[in-house]
Parts: sequence; structure tokens; C-alpha cells
Amino acid sequence: MRPAYLVMADGRVFTGKPLGQRGLAQGEVVFNTSMTGYQEILTDPSYDGQIVTMTYPLIGNVGVNDEDVESRKVFIRGFVIKEESVIPSNFRSKKTLGAYLEENRIVGIQGLDTRALTRHIREKGAMPAVISSDGQDVDSLREQAAGLKGLEGIDCVQGVTCQKPYKWDGGLWALGEGFAKQTKTPLFNVVAMDLGIKTNILRHLVAMGAAVTVVPAGTGADEILALKPDGVFLSNGPGDPEPVAYTIESAKKLLGRTPIFGICLGHQILSIALGAKTYKLKFGHHGGNHPVKDLATGKVEITSQNHNFTVDPASLPSHTKITHLNLNDNTVEGVESQQDPAFSIQYHPESSPGPHDASYLFQRFAALMSKSKG
Repeated sequence: MRPAYLVMADGRVFTGKPLGQRGLAQGEVVFNTSMTGYQEILTDPSYDGQIVTMTYPLIGNVGVNDEDVESRKVFIRGFVIKEESVIPSNFRSKKTLGAYLEENRIVGIQGLDTRALTRHIREKGAMPAVISSDGQDVDSLREQAAGLKGLEGIDCVQGVTCQKPYKWDGGLWALGEGFAKQTKTPLFNVVAMDLGIKTNILRHLVAMGAAVTVVPAGTGADEILALKPDGVFLSNGPGDPEPVAYTIESAKKLLGRTPIFGICLGHQILSIALGAKTYKLKFGHHGGNHPVKDLATGKVEITSQNHNFTVDPASLPSHTKITHLNLNDNTVEGVESQQDPAFSIQYHPESSPGPHDASYLFQRFAALMSKSKG
């Protein structure tokens, strides 16, 4: 078998075997510490522009099915694992991971030392790289990798947002029942701004009693208010929040006029709209095991995270309050306005397969909308 190469922008080369589609892939390399949930990771729009490395050594053991997807397609640029499990065992499995990657034309690599790669990223920081299984020589790949740029300063949202508004009425999944449908009269009308939204967020919004309208990221505040929302949701998404000026402007105009809840990129967008600034983390937070402290209750939640940028606490204005902190590095994980009905969190309370420690936050959004309605 022809070897595959992962070549970093700083010239470091990792040699392995092809996985999925044969060819060339480019992106910024990050590592994810989740043990499973790889299908949700592959289809999370927040990973657009990135090559994902799984730190758990054996990936693919439950195969791939038709239900565990978070968006309309696979968004990652490349996939890196230690070893693929080619004989999956799960009653819902339809195909192997490798077949799924090939079907979606995703170039991957396996058989390399993912521990060494993760350590390299932790020491040197997340950086662009190329994966090649198309026979190119290493010197040529080094030249290509050295010329790549990272995600800082780039608007990645335009490549993942929906093109026109749509309604969503699907609920949460249950064993033996599949996905629920909205049968009760909705309690709230929620407009969700799609910055790269995950479908499980929409399912949680429906489950808390909302009629959900999803709108493109570029939708103006007046257009949103014309839909008469009881609340506005700012979704997750990829890349640097600061270039997404159009959504920031909409969020500024919506503050004080409707309750707002933001997750991940939506948290960063809301924080900027409130007056804060953001910066890029050295290697980001990606995985399903990040401890976060709720400063109001003192409780520690184990959370799922996926972000490369974070809010600068020193830049938060006096009319805001930090509500949650990451216990690994003390970065900001939650913010709320003390002037307007608006709050946001950096992690993912909707995470599937989990953890689910923070799912209560959707009920907090419902309570905020109920209070606003009087």
C-alpha cells in the first residue's frame, strides 16, 4: 500500500497509511479527546477548515449510521486516527468509518503516532497541514504546508450557514422510537441564527417547547424581529468570530429587544456585541471531558467543547458577568448581561453522545423567555 503523509506547516512529517478517500487535504490540525462520537464530530460544521486528530487510539468500533449526524454533510477537511476498527459492532451500524469517509470524499490517515502528534500540537500550537495519499513526495508537501494560513481573521461562517430560512420541528431521539415530532402547541417562538448550527441544538429547542425558525447568519435584526420571536438563539460555528461582523451587528441591535442565548461561536458573537474582545487559544478545546465550574452554584460540569477562540475576560465591560470558568486553564466559559436578558456559554449542552451535565441551560433560556413574556 502506498504510504500517506501528514505534513505540518513547521515541516514536521508523520507517516501512516491511507484512510477514506485517496488524495490531498489541507486544513488546520486540532486534536479531539473524545472516546466516541466520531460521527457527530465529522458532521459538526464548527470543524469546517480543520483536520481533526482523535486522541483515542481505536476509532470506528460502532460503525456509522443514518441518525448520528449533526448537519447536512461532513464538514471536516481531513481525519487522523491511530487505528480504524474495520469490524464495527452496533445494532444501528450501516457501514464502516472508512467507507463513510470515502463516500464523503474525506481524505484521512491512520497508523501514525497520534500521541506524538498531539504533543506536537500542544507544544507548538494548532497549525495548518496537508494530508496526502496521492503519491506526492515529502519535499513538495512541505512546500505546500509552509504556504498555508490558519483560521485567524477568516470568516468561515459563510461556508456553512443556510441559504434561506426554514422551519424545524424535530425533537430528541429515543431508543425504539427514533426522533420525536413536535405534537404539542409550542410555548415559544425562537429564531435561531445559523452560524453552523448542529441539529441536536434544534432538537433541544423543540424539546423545551419552541417553534423554531432557522435563518442565515446574515439576517438583519429588523428581519428577525419581524418574525416576532420570544427569543433569539446564536448558534455554534467555525473559526474566528471577529470577521463575522454582520452577525455581531445584528446581535447588538437585538440586545434589550428580545432574550438571547448563545452557544460556542454564538457565545463569542454575543460577548463581542456586549463590548468584549476575543483571542485565539494555542490549541483550542476539543473533546467530551472538559471540566467547567458554574460560579453561581459551585458545581462542576463535565462538558463537550469545540472551539479555537475564547473571550478575553479583561475586555468584558462592567455590565456583564462571567458565569462559568474552565478548570483546565481558567478561560471564560459563560457570560451574562446584567442589563439585558442575554446569556451565553462556550461549551455544548446539547452534546450527543454526551456528556449531558449542562442540558439544564435550555430550560434557563425557556425561563428567560417566559419572564420576558410576562
